[in-house]
Amino acid sequence: MTDERIVFGTSRARWVLAATALGSGMAFLDGTVVNVALPAMGEEFDAEVAGLQWIVNAYMLPLAALILLSGSLGDRLGRRRTFVAGVIWFAVASVVCTVAPTIEVMIIGRVLQGIGGALLTPGSLAILQTTFAPSDRGKAVGAWSGLTSVAAAIGPFVGGSLVDSGSWRLIFLLNIPLALLTVLITLRHVPETRDETAAGKLDVNGAVVVTIGLGGLTFGLIRAGEGGFSDPVVLVSLIVGVLAFAAFVEIERRESHPMLPPGIFANRAFTGANLVTVVVYGGLGTATFLLVVYLQTALGYSAIWAGAALLPMTLLMLALSGYAGGLADRIGARIPMTVGPLVMGVGLLLMLRIDIDSSYVSAVLPAVVVLGLGLVATVAPLTATVLSSVEDHHAGIASGVNNAIARSAQLMAVAAIPIAAGITGDTYLDPVAFSEGFANALWISAALSAAGGVIAWFTIGGRAEKPAEVEHHPHCALTAPPYADSRRAS
Repeated sequence: MTDERIVFGTSRARWVLAATALGSGMAFLDGTVVNVALPAMGEEFDAEVAGLQWIVNAYMLPLAALILLSGSLGDRLGRRRTFVAGVIWFAVASVVCTVAPTIEVMIIGRVLQGIGGALLTPGSLAILQTTFAPSDRGKAVGAWSGLTSVAAAIGPFVGGSLVDSGSWRLIFLLNIPLALLTVLITLRHVPETRDETAAGKLDVNGAVVVTIGLGGLTFGLIRAGEGGFSDPVVLVSLIVGVLAFAAFVEIERRESHPMLPPGIFANRAFTGANLVTVVVYGGLGTATFLLVVYLQTALGYSAIWAGAALLPMTLLMLALSGYAGGLADRIGARIPMTVGPLVMGVGLLLMLRIDIDSSYVSAVLPAVVVLGLGLVATVAPLTATVLSSVEDHHAGIASGVNNAIARSAQLMAVAAIPIAAGITGDTYLDPVAFSEGFANALWISAALSAAGGVIAWFTIGGRAEKPAEVEHHPHCALTAPPYADSRRAS
């Protein structure tokens, strides 16, 4: 642990913020630009819907499975060291994606990117929490949130421009100079910190088993889109996934230092907030994944305009998340978390109006704005509830669990909902068939969002128990809630 804390506004503080925001922003940027490039990648690799699903899910699978373990790894080995390792790993994986000759190699590269993302994502905020003076941590995290949100906002424009003017491979090549700059700044200006009191062995068994569980279910659901649920490979994969999750629960019960402490779910509000996370982020992740593809393949949008279609939602998150957090402090999280998912469901249903003859302003924009307003009302109160419903020393674990659950929900939804909606094989290349499947997927996603509102009403109480201890920071939540590791604050 460093003895000299950094004061916000100083030159050293700006360098530390630059390093952490560049590293996290690189991962966030990659998440947005890849969705924009999916149609172009599918065309070059002659990929079906399953291939596009794997390009997305191969990244989220290791990220969801390993993000909790990597936080503990940083505690023991050093947060700067783990962060730098994650950035370098991410850059090398990006090279693999850049030169990938087949979709199989691309998927391997995306898996490697997910591992790198799991190393650097919790590390960035852990560095801020342990290097800044306690009175300045809120400012530092707020600045980090704003900077990384800018990366998410410009991602569609950067990705769309590169796809339209050159090649989708450039979106991965862009990570190389960003990673090099991040490593140089980090090694020169970021102090090393670690938790000297960290004890016990890493929960490697839990990480391995949950990865098998997520992988088995994801593979089985995506494969079912090709061969149906009667396919023996599908059945075996799904059974392995379910058994692995059952084993994971038992391992966490017996583990002396579990990555997912079972007792943390004893709190009703915490459990409720995470159930809301599952259904809301599952529906949101699938809808945004399909919308960007739909606008390009069915409506003829260019990559840059398809990517920019969701920009108003990001801007609303940037502008209003702080106000939403303040409102939840005054009236409690129950009402915002009930109304927010319902409004999101309305926004998703408004997307049913998008067809070949509709314009962006008349059909796409209203749906995106309503969806964004619902997301604003949901995310800050949800994050506050997750943090305020556990003891302070469990805040980092609670936030990490919620982050992992959000990513796992998106992972499962992107694998399952397209099958349920009838989007399989090369359906996305047929505008008529894709339109029908897209409409079905929107109904499913809207139902999931509405279910989030119902769950919140019955599980979330009024005012948060410790509202003064919870800080709200504007952030883009298209991928997952922020990993706020208050546990590491001293």
